[in-house]
Amino acid sequence: MNLPNKLTIFRIILVPIMVIIPFFNVPGEFLNVPMNMWLMNLIFIVASITDKLDGSIARATNQITTFGKFLDPIADKILVLSAMLILVEMGKLPAWIPIIVLFREFVVSGYRLVEVEKGGKVIAASFWGKLKTATQMVAIILAFMDVSYYFGFVEVPLTGIAYWINLIGSVLMTISVIATVFSGWDYIKNGKELLKS
Repeated sequence: MNLPNKLTIFRIILVPIMVIIPFFNVPGEFLNVPMNMWLMNLIFIVASITDKLDGSIARATNQITTFGKFLDPIADKILVLSAMLILVEMGKLPAWIPIIVLFREFVVSGYRLVEVEKGGKVIAASFWGKLKTATQMVAIILAFMDVSYYFGFVEVPLTGIAYWINLIGSVLMTISVIATVFSGWDYIKNGKELLKS
């Protein structure tokens, strides 16, 4: 197994570790953010970096494999949706956002399956797809640092840097949702003829 595929598998392994951290009451906080949130954020950041690395290494060293092409997008979806569901459970994210993301991913995955079945070429990521990924990742990182809600859903006043983290994170999450809808529409629009045939 090559290095890019190992990084992809490592990213998947990090997800359950991130998910179980809230079950352990890690004491203390830093910059008013509980240590649990810092640990989950650190894992998410490391996993996001491996997402960038595995593709770059695979292309640079000509180690692109069928296994990697299959597993890499799945690992991305597992990572992002797991992080979003954690944030929903903590009261930091409304449930309709991951629902839209999940709907889009089902549409895109379905289109790709039909395309592969017919021997066609999968459409490259559009501007909207790239914007979705970038804003989504940063918004999730900021959401983990957002102290507007603690583990007991107790709201605290936002001042100083906490206010800006909340504001920038909310704006980026909104942009990511808009980009998610438009990138999904791109696949539906470009897949019409394919599905008709």
